[in-house]
Amino acid sequence: MKLKKFIGNKNYSVGAKNFSPLRNQNIMQNILITGSNGQLGNEIRAISENYPNFQYFFTDVDELDITDKEQIRRFVAENDIHFVINCAAYTAVDKAEDDEKMAYLINAEAVKNIAEIAVERKVKVIHISTDYVFDGTNHVPYTENMPVSPTSIYGKSKLVGEEVLMQTASQSIIIRTSWLYSAFGNNFVKTMIRLGRERDSLGVIFDQVGTPTHAADLAEAIMKILNSEKWISGTYHFSNEGACSWYDFAKSIHRLAGVDCKVNPIETKDYPVRTPRPFYSVLNKAKIKSTYELEIPHWEESLRKCIADLVCSERS
Repeated sequence: MKLKKFIGNKNYSVGAKNFSPLRNQNIMQNILITGSNGQLGNEIRAISENYPNFQYFFTDVDELDITDKEQIRRFVAENDIHFVINCAAYTAVDKAEDDEKMAYLINAEAVKNIAEIAVERKVKVIHISTDYVFDGTNHVPYTENMPVSPTSIYGKSKLVGEEVLMQTASQSIIIRTSWLYSAFGNNFVKTMIRLGRERDSLGVIFDQVGTPTHAADLAEAIMKILNSEKWISGTYHFSNEGACSWYDFAKSIHRLAGVDCKVNPIETKDYPVRTPRPFYSVLNKAKIKSTYELEIPHWEESLRKCIADLVCSERS
């Protein structure tokens, strides 16, 4: 069976290709992106034309159910997949507390399925994980080798996914990220703009500190890894540079978006949620920067670009 792969508005037939464990500039290689309707998947799609030496298969649950190992096996074999970028995840943090089975099914069991097929087919995997694998009690940026201690079902299920991936397919890459936002999908940036336009004032938490991640920057980092001459497996951290509280983030969003709304700092205790959030989740990015020679923008610089895209989209 031949499938169609889509780049921009063009359709291309996909046939069998040879596989090389590292990037071969003379061989077109095939990438499967799971969970591609989310923020990161959409950002990878948006930049895919900048990396024409790959052929892309953008899938979500309707095209490929990663909880079904046999579906993955057929898809990977029929389309001669060389790399998998697993963006699929159960990310509803509070809902996961009541839907533990589904959280583990998507965040752990499905990852095991991908890992087992990756070993069978000699496929390389990049898997996206989260700062929620930490308990958020640190006061210095988390490095990859610091102890993990998730406090939520979401964080625990993502950690199991990390563990089963590396136990099964040890040549994989895991990228933990935090506070993801994008011009695509629903996220904190869009919510703050909408609420800021609807209300005269907002209360936003000031005692939780982390680093926003523009999904477009993470997408670029992933493609640079795939386009590099080396593949060094292991766990990496990625976010934008700098650190801020949710309150600082909201203030910057309103300033850059031209929203006139008073933002009041509030404490975590004044905004009760089902699942505790990390008080501190800044990630140390030295490893990924040095290994793959990445330059990562400051969070406010990337926020400015994202909001410019949103404003442009609203006007068009």
